[in-house]
Amino acid sequence: MSLRVARPAIRDHGRVLDEWIAAAKTELGIDLDVDTGVLLDLARDAAHGVARPAAPLTTFLVGYAAGRAGGGPDAVREAAQKAAALARRWAEEAEAAEGAEPVRSADTARPTGAAGSADGAGGAGDGAGSPGDAGPAR
Repeated sequence: MSLRVARPAIRDHGRVLDEWIAAAKTELGIDLDVDTGVLLDLARDAAHGVARPAAPLTTFLVGYAAGRAGGGPDAVREAAQKAAALARRWAEEAEAAEGAEPVRSADTARPTGAAGSADGAGGAGDGAGSPGDAGPAR
């Protein structure tokens, strides 16, 4: 299904999504106006720019980051914008690398650590890399 078809399909379910969000907020004890458009755009960018499972995981991380930043709609929006920009950069890097020969040097690896972690899972040298990762040069 193309994005052009998916976007209207999501909008067609707007009433259901609104009801679900209201019920979930009540169940979780959350009193927050959620900008579903921002979160859906983020989920789309993560799913298409990284991998489909990145969508729910990224939106969770955005919520967690927003909560740590004091919560509220502005914190959610700021965290979502940062994560969406990261997902778009990943997609651009993947497109650029498709034609290039893969390089397995630690100098060209994606950034790791708290500030630049591409996957949000620990920093350099923590053993959290994927099986094919060479890790930092020693």
